[in-house]
Order: sequence, then structure tokens, then C-alpha cells
Amino acid sequence: MSELTVPDVVFETHPDAYAHWRLSIEGNVATLAMAVQEDRPIREGYALKLNSYDLGVDIELADALERLRFEHPEVKVVVITSVLERMFCAGANIRMLGASTHGWKVNFCKFTNETRLYLEDASEHSGLKSLAALNGIAAGGGYELALACDEIALVDDGSSVVSLPEVPLLGVLPGTGGLTRVTDKRKVRRDLADVFCSNADGVKGQRAVDWGLVDHTFPRSRWDESIAAEAERLAATSDRPGEGEGIALTPLKPAVEAGSLKYRFVELQLDHDARVATLRLSGPDAAPPADGEALRALGSESWVLRFWRELDDALLRLRTNTPEVGTLVIHTRGDAEAVLLWDAFLAAEAPKHWAAREVLQKVKRVLKRLDVTSRSILTLVEPESCYAGSFAELVLAADRSYMLDDPEAPTSLRLGVLNGGALPMGNGLTRLASRFLATPEAPARLLEVGTFDAGAALEAGLCTFAPDEIDWEDEVRLAIEERASMSPDALTGMEANLRFAGAETMETKIFGRLTAWQNWIFQRPNAVGEKGALTLYGAGERPSFDFKRV
Repeated sequence: MSELTVPDVVFETHPDAYAHWRLSIEGNVATLAMAVQEDRPIREGYALKLNSYDLGVDIELADALERLRFEHPEVKVVVITSVLERMFCAGANIRMLGASTHGWKVNFCKFTNETRLYLEDASEHSGLKSLAALNGIAAGGGYELALACDEIALVDDGSSVVSLPEVPLLGVLPGTGGLTRVTDKRKVRRDLADVFCSNADGVKGQRAVDWGLVDHTFPRSRWDESIAAEAERLAATSDRPGEGEGIALTPLKPAVEAGSLKYRFVELQLDHDARVATLRLSGPDAAPPADGEALRALGSESWVLRFWRELDDALLRLRTNTPEVGTLVIHTRGDAEAVLLWDAFLAAEAPKHWAAREVLQKVKRVLKRLDVTSRSILTLVEPESCYAGSFAELVLAADRSYMLDDPEAPTSLRLGVLNGGALPMGNGLTRLASRFLATPEAPARLLEVGTFDAGAALEAGLCTFAPDEIDWEDEVRLAIEERASMSPDALTGMEANLRFAGAETMETKIFGRLTAWQNWIFQRPNAVGEKGALTLYGAGERPSFDFKRV
């Protein structure tokens, strides 16, 4: 298959502009119905038949979930279903996968994985429960989307099944956590999972319930009333407000210029020749409001929400649209005390008000997005920077950090209340705990100290190097040039391994173990070679496998 032309992807959208989803709200129940437009792929070259999806479909899904959390505090349950008769979703579009570059496939899978984890995060941390109402066949990524919901209901009509046919049909793995969730989340017995995942026909009816693949089956004659009853039952388990005014997420509208994206508080500059991206982040421009309700009244233009939304958008555009830019250098500027005041505000108000809780969760998710971004991350702690609290997480997330040690131009790194557990990584640990895995008592001791100058930060292990003013420029320049000269593939693998210390979680398995195996399989001729299963899918020709096990 020929390689597709890749346009720049924009991640901002709005329900009024959705092509593939229909969002409706009635009382405390939202319904997201998949209505994929076959002739509206994000790129040319394939049709989105049978509610199959590509990155464009998932961008709309992610947007809808974000808007439900911020704009609709009255919603307690989201029902994910389909408008098609007897077809919920056929999963990721096979033609798109077959014709895409390896890098595009990996970025696509990364975003879809983040979106499904986002669905689970909404349930666990925001009380937004989810019900997958499978009114027809749920195959591959369609079933994986259902697996990310709190509960799964399957219509019992004699023909609707759930399936993960990737191994027997395509020679690849389910790409969005299907294998992991079947065993780790739904705890399906291993041998039954083996049968299920190697059988292209899928499982239906009572057997799907008995094996733990779905929670309920309902006959088509009682489908609507049964789903409504289940949604109401789930709503009763939610602690969302169930009423009140939300926060409208206004467009970010960055200024797009040659080699740069300029938001209000975030600026991303690209040096394509050096393959370096520079992020310049600005601290608060105002003090935090009096309470959570005042934060809600400020809306999406409050510094704290606007800033983290801007950084999220910049990271998504960077990693999708500029794969050749491999090093990310982060600068901050602003008042460190002001950052700590906003952090303290969120920590105090999040347990009391839904809006503060949502903003705090947004900060957590953006930092997680940074953690899994395949770019070498360097942070520079300079005299006017404001690496404090939530901004200090950027230093802890970086692969290396440089802190200027100059008595004439002092720098500082400050820890605060949000560094103690409110912003965990995917491994379930704080970035401090991940950093000091060998000395688990260190985080508490460092949090008690709070503020570190360059010498103290170096001694404590909070920065990598602390050059003086004579060596600063050369050391930073050499670090950036050295990084840009190395193999991007080796760096991606090395950084992904080093960033997530400690025990595995379902999230790290999905981003680490599953992704590593999928990356390998996506390169192998058995999947993508001239006679590979993915290449020949739908061509009426059997794949030719190299049967040697590696």
C-alpha cells in the first residue's frame, strides 16, 4: 500500500463540528452515539465503514469526554452506543492502519490509549460513570472501547458478539489495551482469554456474561428500557453535583506562525534544522479566586485551566505533526510563589468543589501526557523561572534538568503540596517517589525542606547538573546537540524504560509492555510485509507467515 500524505492535525473541536459522534443529554445521563461518517476520514485513502475509527473519530471522542467533565456537572453517567443497526463498532480502520507509516500508527494508538484511560480516570476521579451499550457487533477496538467503560451491556439477538480478532485475522495485537483489560480489569480466566483472543468469531449472549467479557445481556425487545435502568443505577453511584452551571471550554486559537505556536501562556518554537522544540511557559497572571465556585465563574479563561489546556494542545501537536523534532527544551518564567498559591488553592478546594477537582485532574492528565511523549525532555532552571509545585513536576518529569548555579543570579526549585501525591504518574507513584525509589523516605524529607537553591537541589538529587555561569551555555548547548545526534529509536526506548520505575500498573502495561510488543509486530513481515496479514486483509489472499518463533 502507498504511504499517505500526512497533514497537520488539529486537536480542538466542538460538538457542533462533530462528524462522527452525536452527543445528547437528558437529565443526568449523556448519550454518546457513534455515527461514523464513512466519507469523512482524517486523511484521504480509506472509508470509515462499519463505524470503524481513525484519529479524527477519536479526537471527537476525547473532546466530548472533556466537555462532559467541565461543561456538564449535571451529567453522572455517559452511555456509549451506536446509531447503526446491529453494529456497535468495527474498531480501528484496517485500511488506514495498512496504509499508514509506522510512526502514524504508533501516535494513533498512543492517543486512543490515552482517551480510553481518560474514560476510566473520569469514573475513578470525577464520578463520571460510563456504560457501554453494545447494540450490535463490537469487534477489536470497538470492544476495547467498551472495556474502558465501567460496565458493558450486549444485546442478545443471536448474532451480536464481542471479539478481539486482531491476532487471528490481522497478525497484530489489539492496540488499545484489550489484552490487558481482559485479564487485569475484567479478570477473565487466562485459558478462556486465550480462546477469546485467538478466535475471530467472538463470543455472544450468556457465554459472554459467563466468561466475564460483558456484564449484562438484554433482548432487543427490552433494550432501551434496560439500558435506561442500568444508566440510572450507575448514576446513583456517582458523586457528581447532578446540577449547576459548567465551564464552557472556549477555543484556544493559538497563533500559528512559521516555526511556532503562540498561545496566551505557552509558546512552542520549532527549530527543524536542529530538531529541537522549545517550550516557554508563563506562570500565573492573577491570584487564585476565593473558592471553587469563584473558579467556576472565572471559566476556562482562568490562568490555571487556560495554561494546562494550552500545554496539552501544544504537546499533542508537537508529537503528531513534527516527528522529526526529537528534543524538547522547557523554560518557565514567572512568580514561583504565585504557582504555589494556585496549587494550594486546588488542593484545598478539590475535595469540596467539582470545578477545582476537574482542574486538578486536568493538571494530572497533562503531566501524564508529557510522561509518555517520545521526546527527550530537558528542563532549564534559570533566574526568572518558576519551577515550583506543579511546575516543579516538569523538572521531575524531564529526562535531564540543568539548574544555573550563580550567586549573582540565584535560581530556586520549590516543592509544594501538589508534589506529595495529587499528581501521580501512570505507575501510581509520585514523580518524587519514582525518582527516589532506592530511598523511599526521601520524598517526605524533601517536601518538608520545600525550597532548594542550585547547590542544594544538586545535592538532594532534584536536578541533574548545576553548572556555574561560565559553563552554563556550553553545557546546555552540548547536551542538546548530543541528544539530537543519537538514534531516535534508541532514545525512545531508553527514555520510556527509565521514566517508569517501580511496579507495573494496568496503565504502564498498556503503554509499556503492550506498546513494545505492538511496535515490534508492526515492523515484522508477518504483519506488514508484502504477504503479511495486515497488508493482505480484505484482498481475498491468505497471508504467508514466517513460522519461526523469535
